[in-house]
Formats: sequence, C-alpha cells, structure tokens
Amino acid sequence: MVSDDSRKVTIATIARMAGVSVPTVSRVVNGRSDVSAQTRERVEELLARHGYRRRPPSMRASSGLIDLVFNDLDSPWAVEIIRGVEDVAHAAGIGTVVSAIHRRTSAAKQWLDNLRTRSTEGVIFVTSTLEPPLQAELRRLNIPVVIVDPAGVPPQEAPTIGATNWAGSLRATEYLLGLGHRRIGFIAGLPQLMCSRARLDGYRTALESAGVPVDDRLIYPGNFYHEAGFAGGSHLLRLSEPPTAIFASSDQMALGVYEAVRQRGLRVPDDISVVGFDDLPEVRWCSPPLTTVRQPLAEMGLLAARTVLRLAHGERVESPRIELATELVVRDSAARAA
Repeated sequence: MVSDDSRKVTIATIARMAGVSVPTVSRVVNGRSDVSAQTRERVEELLARHGYRRRPPSMRASSGLIDLVFNDLDSPWAVEIIRGVEDVAHAAGIGTVVSAIHRRTSAAKQWLDNLRTRSTEGVIFVTSTLEPPLQAELRRLNIPVVIVDPAGVPPQEAPTIGATNWAGSLRATEYLLGLGHRRIGFIAGLPQLMCSRARLDGYRTALESAGVPVDDRLIYPGNFYHEAGFAGGSHLLRLSEPPTAIFASSDQMALGVYEAVRQRGLRVPDDISVVGFDDLPEVRWCSPPLTTVRQPLAEMGLLAARTVLRLAHGERVESPRIELATELVVRDSAARAA
C-alpha cells in the first residue's frame, strides 16, 4: 500500500496493535483471502477504529515479496539457496529481492532503510548474525524472519533451517577411515557458523570413535572459499608427515586442494584422497569427480521460503529448528590408503 498523509495511522502501526506482521495487514487492506477470519476481524476492527482509509483498488500495490539476504553472493552455494526460494516464490506468485550486505554495518543499514520502503512478506537471512538493533527493528516492523545456517545463537523467535552437518562430517570421515586412512587432514569453515563447528565436531568424533588420535596439526582454519582450500592443502602437504587424505568442509575448498595437489606434482586420488562437503553441481564434472557430502541446499531454500510465508500468514511453525538430511556421494576422488 502507498502511504497517504491523510491517514491517521500506518500499516505498521496497525500491525503492532494487532500483533501480526505488516504483510498480514496489507493483505486485509487489499482484500486478499489468505488471512484467517479471526485475524481479519481483529485487523478490520483496528482499521475502522483508527480511521484508516483504503485507496481505491486500482491504486493498491502488491505486497508479494520475499527478502533473501546473504553476507556475500560470490559462491555457487548461494545460487542453490536462491533456486529453492525462487521455486516457492514463483509458485506463490510473488517476487524475491536478493541482497548482499558483505558483513558491513553500512550495507546492513542501507538494506534496512530499503526494507522500510516496501511491504515484504518476510526475510530469510543466510549464514548471518542478527545484531540486537536489527532484531529490534524487524520486531518493531512485525516482519517474519527465518535463518538458514545461522551464525552464533539465533533469536529465540526466529526459526532456523540447516542440514545434518555433524552426521555428514562423521560419515565422510568414517568413509576415509574405512579406506585405511589414519592421517586425515581437515580444512574447517568459518568458526562463527554453527554448521562449521558441527562439521569439525563430526570429524573429531569419527576419529575418536575409531581410536585414532586427533592431531591438531592436521586441522587447518578455512573459510569455505577456493583460496582457503588451496592454502590449507598446500600447508598440509608441506608437513613432515603429510596426511594421506584431506576432508575439506566445503566443495570450493576441496577444489582448492585439487590445485594444491596439482602444483606439487601429485595426483588425486593416486597420491592423496580428497573429500568435500555440499555437492555443488560442478563437482561431478571436475577431474576426478569429487566424493562429497551432499547437503540439500535448494531444499533448504525452499523450506525457508515456505516457513517465512507460513509465518507471514499468521500460522505457527511446529519446530524452531529444522535439519534436512545429508548423504555421502561417492565418486572418484578417494582411494584406499597405500
């Protein structure tokens, strides 16, 4: 809805009074049917009490948008999440606004300023930390929030979507142990992300359960990108006792390890086995095709979009934390230890 100075209150004010989201009030104002009778009655009563005047139907604006917010967009991982969100948005006849805030306060502030100018159904944050001021403003605007792979402890009221990272990492490490590897390098992800910590814990648990001591010299701090995989692979291969296998906690880092192996005149998997995590589309086409843990990225985006729309419609979410299953996809990048 386009605001009018003659109105005594705004949609946001009515939403706060009714205890619903801004999109819900917008639906009532626009005469849409996807609002429960009880909610519609409460909102209509408040609109009438405060003298809110509707614009004619020809001048009404649609509120059909989902905001999808990343820290960065320079990864095929992000494209898979977007694909899942877009599938739901398209089916619902609404649009998707994709933003990257690049972990900068100024970019987050600009995004929030832009958000106030449009009527969004809800916001999906990906690998993000919701700082208290941002949480407070979204709460004030009554905008539903869902978080995919949160960094740190998410707000209590925000549902989160993820994958079984611990189980996937455990399975990948057990697979390498089953091939006879005992010195298994691990390239970790960003330490502030819950998914990164779960993958490191899964790796450690698999080694400990097999009676293999965890050697911290074989653990390299990464960030999920190719460069970190290359740096980590180069570092591990320079050790006086290098690993016979490297488990990179993202496919991009695994491909960086491929390059580190190539530059040392070695071959995957003849000289060293490599396993990744994500199952991005391109890893089945690299040489050799990468063995990796598949996490259902598009499905995670799809579920996040469905959840945020349910919240926008005033429905309850059964579980505040949903984890989708991972699975090990065996290809040609890991072989038996010599």
